[in-house]
Amino acid sequence: MSPLLPWPRCHRRGGRPFYTLGGRPVRLELEKGFLEISPDVITTISGYAATSCFGVIGMAPASVGDGIVRLLKKESLSRGVRVTTDKDNETVSIELHIIVRHGVNISTVSRSIMHEVRYVVENLTGIKVKSVDICVDSIMSD
Repeated sequence: MSPLLPWPRCHRRGGRPFYTLGGRPVRLELEKGFLEISPDVITTISGYAATSCFGVIGMAPASVGDGIVRLLKKESLSRGVRVTTDKDNETVSIELHIIVRHGVNISTVSRSIMHEVRYVVENLTGIKVKSVDICVDSIMSD
């Protein structure tokens, strides 16, 4: 077994550091060894699951510095997702920055995304999802 590298500190949330892309992989113990899943994989899965939901036009960058929200291309969906692993390295929290279609019920769309992302990530990776947070950054018409 290889030793794990220290977690890089990326951003601060609520005064404590959290870890995102390029951070420590989530480690699952199996009967004949272990499996490490990179946060990049979880980020990509989450982005595709969110954009497959009704009412979602696309993803927005997770950090909007100039106040202008841009629609991300399909290839860069992971830029609109932040994945954080807990200290126990067994669960993840996911934050999604989305752009929704004008005229849809935002709370219904958000609930749908939360359920879909949780289901898809847990089903494909076996990792327990602690929370899915939705940030609606913009509303666009078709």
